[in-house]
Amino acid sequence: MGHRSRAERDAMTVETGFAVLTGAVMAAGAFVVVCLPTVLLAPRGGLRSVMATVAACVAGLVFTGRVIDVLWRFGRSDSAVELGRAGPAGRWTGGSTAAVQPSQPGRTSPDS
Repeated sequence: MGHRSRAERDAMTVETGFAVLTGAVMAAGAFVVVCLPTVLLAPRGGLRSVMATVAACVAGLVFTGRVIDVLWRFGRSDSAVELGRAGPAGRWTGGSTAAVQPSQPGRTSPDS
């Protein structure tokens, strides 16, 4: 895998922080959505603890899924740039390695 530049390490740090933060927000939302019927209907005893356990499991799955999704996408876009398959702004070009040349006023073609 080679050495990474400071900018690449910083980008990975920011992306990891983004993944954890958005994962935590989405997990909290999932926990609230699953627990909301329990709070509103006010069941007693065992059902309340079962719903809290189910909500915690759902929140954990949502958190894990979000972190994996964000980091997986970051890793794929990073490898596409390394392989020369990403065009301007990291967009996928379908494997074409031809460079995109800016327009050249006063010339009929880029090769003239």
